Amino acid sequence: MTTLAFIGFGAMGRPMVRHLLAAGHHINVSVRRPEAADAVRALGAQPCSSPAEAARDADVVFTNVTSTADVEDVLLGAHGVIHGARPGTLCIDHSTISPVATRDIAKRLQAAGLRFLDAPVSGGAAGAEAATLTIMVGGDSADLEQARPLLERLGKTIAHVGAAGSGQVAKACNQIVQVTTIQGIAEAMLFATSQGTDPQKILDAIATGFAGSRMLDLMGPKMAQRDFKAGIEARLHEKDFGLVREVAREQHLYMPAMEAVAAQLRTLVEQGRGRDDTSSLLPVLESQQPTKR
Repeated sequence: MTTLAFIGFGAMGRPMVRHLLAAGHHINVSVRRPEAADAVRALGAQPCSSPAEAARDADVVFTNVTSTADVEDVLLGAHGVIHGARPGTLCIDHSTISPVATRDIAKRLQAAGLRFLDAPVSGGAAGAEAATLTIMVGGDSADLEQARPLLERLGKTIAHVGAAGSGQVAKACNQIVQVTTIQGIAEAMLFATSQGTDPQKILDAIATGFAGSRMLDLMGPKMAQRDFKAGIEARLHEKDFGLVREVAREQHLYMPAMEAVAAQLRTLVEQGRGRDDTSSLLPVLESQQPTKR
């Protein structure tokens, strides 16, 4: 049995904790609210009042929070992991954050005697529940091999893509392809409807051709049925595209499709749809059509 710490007990973190508990590990979970502490105890884990406390006797520390600032706070802040973890502790971050900041976080942890893997995931809450996540890992290969038995409890595909920060680069590429495809599906559904055809029949016709993809299979029916209940909240994709856009501009990269989709995601959030599914790019697109005279 290994003692683990987990920081980020949300829609993704909770099933991940459950899978690790089922493997027989003791887990300290950092929580801020009494009701969250009760939920942690109900699963069989130990609630702690800070990341530093959770990390104090842990061999491996997992983090899965929302933003770059959140990761910096829970790992390096006043009550962060860096102030509680023993030298040699392995930190694994499953958040989706800036690859530039990730490299800096890795250096600062290493200076304090801690090891670090950036390991963002793809698959959403459903993948976390089913333990079928794709995990993209940056960092030392020996650290990954130590972590692999734990990661195999969380995902089906574990890909080592390079040094620290490379996992975040892979996740950014994943988001570019994924959400640009969702925008393309929205435009196809808009075009189909404008021509008086049944969107679902169009989907059935194109799904086995070169347009076929996992995103088409997932998002196409949601758009055709106008079911915009969140699988992955669109605000998270908007956050991710903001990260990509920032790095692209710093590197003077011309990425017109990414810029166009980033603008659509910003409009989506401004329209109050941030907690809806990203398939709601379709009603955003519909709202932007010129009024027919």
